[in-house]
Amino acid sequence: MSNHLIIDGYNLLGARGQIAPHSGANLEAAREGLIRELARYHQQKAHAITLVFDGWQQGSGVERHEHRSGVRVMYTKRGERADQVIQRLAGRDGRDCSVVSSDREVMEAARASGAFVVSSAEFARKLQAPTASVRPGEKDERDLPPRRPDKKGNPRKLPKSVRRRQARLKRF
Repeated sequence: MSNHLIIDGYNLLGARGQIAPHSGANLEAAREGLIRELARYHQQKAHAITLVFDGWQQGSGVERHEHRSGVRVMYTKRGERADQVIQRLAGRDGRDCSVVSSDREVMEAARASGAFVVSSAEFARKLQAPTASVRPGEKDERDLPPRRPDKKGNPRKLPKSVRRRQARLKRF
């Protein structure tokens, strides 16, 4: 089953270190590179992808939409932030979507609507990660801290909430 990914574009570019906040870096090249990478990701995973970029300061008077290689790219209208559009889309799709952002307000609103939330840094690692389940330097369930003696159950098993989150992340 495919999942609808709603991605905060500039947030993801910032998490990848491709743009610095308030810099005049080559944003157009960074955006194009991200769109190409997400198009390859779309071909592998078949998730519906909506990439939202801010246009609130320099955008046009209307919201712009483009479909490029399976990726829906949205540029917000002048005066509207990408955060507002992402919250609106997450509220509409609810449990059928996943939101990629590191903005706390967006993450909380998406969780409240039932969406699965992934931080931009975590998704950036997923985009660049090879297919191996555990990369060198990452924690595995065998690296868990020692448990208190009064705890019951398998000491090597991750908590249920962590296992559920990991199961959802495997879909990415």
